[in-house]
Amino acid sequence: MHIRKQRLLTPGPTPLLPQALHAMMGSDIHHRTEDFRSLYKQVLSDLQIVLGTSHDVLVVVASGSGGLEAATQNFFSPGDETLVCSAGKFGERWVEIMKAWGMKATVLTAPYGSAVQPAAVEQAFAQNPNIKGVFVQASETSTGSQHDVKAMGLAVKKTAAIFVVDAITGIGTMPLDIEGWGLDIVVGGSQKAFMIPPGLAFLAISPKAWELAETSKAPRFYFDLKKEKKSAANGESAWTPNTSLLLALAEALKYIKSIGMDKLIENAQILAHATREAMQVLGLELFSSAPGSSVTSVRPPAGMDSGVIIKEYRKRFNAIITNGQGSMKGQIFRLAHLGYFDFHDLFAVVAELEIILSANGFPVKFGSGVAAVQNVYAELAVAQPAELAVK
Repeated sequence: MHIRKQRLLTPGPTPLLPQALHAMMGSDIHHRTEDFRSLYKQVLSDLQIVLGTSHDVLVVVASGSGGLEAATQNFFSPGDETLVCSAGKFGERWVEIMKAWGMKATVLTAPYGSAVQPAAVEQAFAQNPNIKGVFVQASETSTGSQHDVKAMGLAVKKTAAIFVVDAITGIGTMPLDIEGWGLDIVVGGSQKAFMIPPGLAFLAISPKAWELAETSKAPRFYFDLKKEKKSAANGESAWTPNTSLLLALAEALKYIKSIGMDKLIENAQILAHATREAMQVLGLELFSSAPGSSVTSVRPPAGMDSGVIIKEYRKRFNAIITNGQGSMKGQIFRLAHLGYFDFHDLFAVVAELEIILSANGFPVKFGSGVAAVQNVYAELAVAQPAELAVK
């Protein structure tokens, strides 16, 4: 993504400058501080707009996992009963976070490649009405699956519990009606559909969640969201901000607002659909039975380690795709669709895959997978020619 060059903004004077020079620059420092506050407030406001919520949105300097931990320690207490929906490596991360903070977690599991069903969530509440929070991935990118967060959210909304959604790869790839579906805490990250480097996490927090936070007894220091909320009201962060990433996020948000979040989601969904069509034409098996639109997970040909395909992409085309994680390493490869991707990217990825498969002894009719992608594009181009150019 093209980031427009801007003057570096800082929240205060540089201590290395001589005191006399500080005095000479006093008004300029004041202006730069006000510029930063304006930037910070604008980023928080634009996040609310693109997420489609009036709930508080806070930014912390951390990876997405920092956002997940903040969503735990600020709203719950050790010993609280929680419910975790786990269908992959990132669901297992929720389980580990629960253990780290001393929660009594009931874990609903589904096999890799599938998803936990909303009915299982409702049944868990029927068996244990003391559950205070439900934790789930909207999009489980380790397997390419997605959960039905709408049905889950509406079920949790009827209870006193809050619904905590890891939407780090769900935002920008699937609809998320935060307020309508009862998504009390939604965690996102800068490096996925927002198309900038990792280092910022953000959380959309409902009034229901803030109410629960009043009872939380978990210790906190850096990830103190009450402190962040108070600072954010003044256009400041509670701790040292990552100014360069905030500038980049501001530009990314402008871009998303210009095309509309719905179009960004539609782009990912169409690319995912076209990828699935191409893989099936090539005779490859899709891994997920509940496929999402952030990534498509594909099994390699029988007898081939997916690592071979990963290495061939890098060696032949200087391209990077991802292997499976944990127990799925070597068994699947994953193609991403989220963020700044478009059809011309997908044409290349599929054409390259055809060459890689052929070079490794798998029979391929060159152009067949690419043609499947072209057919999806052509059908859409006839229906809506002006709306395909997301870039």
